[in-house]
Amino acid sequence: MDKNDQLFASLLYLFHTSGMQGLGKLMNPVTQKTEKNLEHAKESIEMLEMIKQKTQGNLSADLSRLLDQFLSDLRLNYVDEAKNQ
Repeated sequence: MDKNDQLFASLLYLFHTSGMQGLGKLMNPVTQKTEKNLEHAKESIEMLEMIKQKTQGNLSADLSRLLDQFLSDLRLNYVDEAKNQ
């Protein structure tokens, strides 16, 4: 994986982590608390969806798989958390 691919994977990871924090699945490193904010999680999902749309056909198989995995993970957890509200 070249440097740009590593940076792109890091960008995807940032949005995934942000979404998981919004879902209350990860602790917020600033507040040291687990906080649920479904709107924030939804925004992270929408950002990853936009990235997927804008990069369609331009990603390596590994990066495409990573993006799909992150989106699937966030979507499934979002649906689960939204049901529990």
